[in-house]
Amino acid sequence: MLLQFTTVLLALNACFHFSHCKYLPSWDSLDSRPDPPWYDKAKFGVFMHWGVYSVPSFGSEWFWNHWKQQHYPSCIEFMKKNYPSGFSYADFGPMFKAEFFDPNYFAKLVAKSGARYFVLTSKHHEGWTNWKSNTSWNWNSVDNGPHRDLTDDMATAIRQYKNITFGLYYSLYEWFHPLYLEDQHNKYKTQGFVKGKVIPELHDLVTKFKPEYIWSDGDWDASPDYWTSKKFLAWLYNDSPVKETVLVNDRWGAGCMCHHGSVYTCADHYNPGVLQKHKWENAMSIDKRSWGYRRNATIDEYYTTKELVSQLVTTVSCGGNLLLNVGPTADGRVIPVFEERLLQMEEWLDVNGQAIYDTKPWRAQNDTGNVWYTSTKEAVYAIALDWPSSGHLILNEPITSSSTVVTLLGSAEQLKWVAGPRHGLVITAPTIPLPKMPCKWAWTFKLENIR
Repeated sequence: MLLQFTTVLLALNACFHFSHCKYLPSWDSLDSRPDPPWYDKAKFGVFMHWGVYSVPSFGSEWFWNHWKQQHYPSCIEFMKKNYPSGFSYADFGPMFKAEFFDPNYFAKLVAKSGARYFVLTSKHHEGWTNWKSNTSWNWNSVDNGPHRDLTDDMATAIRQYKNITFGLYYSLYEWFHPLYLEDQHNKYKTQGFVKGKVIPELHDLVTKFKPEYIWSDGDWDASPDYWTSKKFLAWLYNDSPVKETVLVNDRWGAGCMCHHGSVYTCADHYNPGVLQKHKWENAMSIDKRSWGYRRNATIDEYYTTKELVSQLVTTVSCGGNLLLNVGPTADGRVIPVFEERLLQMEEWLDVNGQAIYDTKPWRAQNDTGNVWYTSTKEAVYAIALDWPSSGHLILNEPITSSSTVVTLLGSAEQLKWVAGPRHGLVITAPTIPLPKMPCKWAWTFKLENIR
């Protein structure tokens, strides 16, 4: 305890003497850094998993591992049926051509979705880099496949939209990299892979592309000390070109998840349903079974728009952000079902965005009738995931006054209400024909002058 206290004092002393706080390579110091304000205001982002796994587009983005390491019978049979004997995963590289890729279209779609930040996979566990990494010779998108810097293309296109922040996903480990396998064999007592590959690439990504969100992954097999995570984060916060605005997630080594980092992801598809003490993120994919594109997906394996809106509402109500993933095809397209889902998210946000962006959790998160709350200084928003078909919406949590005003977002008409039998209020829902509803999927009742 004394050692921890001394570490914190040293960090505070450093902050006192420098105009920009100098963070030490310790969790006590690194975790004391405030999050840049842009992230909590944003609430909604788009994730994009895109790599060589988009070529076989079978099973999931873990295809190579499932085929060659875990020996899934379905993957083995898929390769036997569709590719010649001796075909290797590396042979998929030249087939990842991205010939229809238009970064401006991708960026426009992200902007149309209502997202306020975007995260692109710079490298997944397969080791392929979507930029010209000097430590990934011929296994990158410039020397192979598309023969273009996909990361630079997307960074440039996204930054045309001033209200969208650019971030990068980076996998620390690689399933079959010889240096990683050697370190693994040595029980992570050596760091050839980290020193020769990981840290040079992370520094390269930050200095070249200046991402303001680094979404780390593939960390769980080894400790933060093996990955030298604390040293890298200290550099990121103290000396990098994005030191003032960058934030990171919580995947920096075994034991870090849900304990260290700017943003806690805790698990894929994490949505606890209750208010959390630390800023968190629900990272999920529209495809229920994969983050990368799957050619054999069926329509019932995609989340519906209503389900996605529900995820956004419940996540924001409990203090989180939603990072929603799509997986482009190997030829560089976003398939229509993904495009539709993203455009329908914006359709909903266009009406209800004031109840999402730049809001804070209220003192209560949910109420009767599948209602979830968000708040600003001016109002409380009761978001009903089901329309009150009885004609009345009963809310038990609000404390009303004689000046309480209730409106439905998308409609200027004030709604009638009466005090509940014990507390709260009963709102008379407007009788609106379905085609004339201000929105679909969920409805926001704005409550002013309540406690």
